[in-house]
Amino acid sequence: MSQSGATEPARRGRPGYDRRGLLDASVAVFNESGYDATSVAALATRLGLSKAALYHHFSSKEEILETALGEALDGLEGVLADTRTVVPSERLAAVLQGAVRVLAAHLPSVTLLLRVRGNSDVERRALERRRAFDQEVTGIVRAAQREGAVRADVDASVATRLLFGMVNSLVEWYRPGGAEDADALAGDVLTVALDGLRTR
Repeated sequence: MSQSGATEPARRGRPGYDRRGLLDASVAVFNESGYDATSVAALATRLGLSKAALYHHFSSKEEILETALGEALDGLEGVLADTRTVVPSERLAAVLQGAVRVLAAHLPSVTLLLRVRGNSDVERRALERRRAFDQEVTGIVRAAQREGAVRADVDASVATRLLFGMVNSLVEWYRPGGAEDADALAGDVLTVALDGLRTR
């Protein structure tokens, strides 16, 4: 009860762990120890929670994984949706920049996405969405090639893998709050990535 006499709402679980906080903390543990290697009991112990407190926010470890992967994939798919009316040459640049910004904004979730191997239904669905994203980007590269905006002597699917190999490698070293913000980083990626493909 507060000093004013009003009853304060009861807190469930460890103070400070709302659903968002629990998701972030769980993803950090998955990235550090591996999703498959982290049991619910180990996760609860690591976070200083009871299993019941964890299950108050998520019904299972799989739901935590699905939520985190969905966050990363929703961001990437949103980049494609937001650029559909842009001409192919400019769209490729916009997608690359947008993907870097998503990675910077959701670094732990994107890191987790890049580490899944399809060992569960949740992971397989995530990998299907990743493949669909890659296929659409390959289509954008092909369209830009037909436009004459990027080199046509590089296979579009190979170019896509190389471009996103560079983008995805950012999870290994980029840390938010460093010397370069997400917009500057996106600009650097665009310069390095496309200057080798552009015909003019």
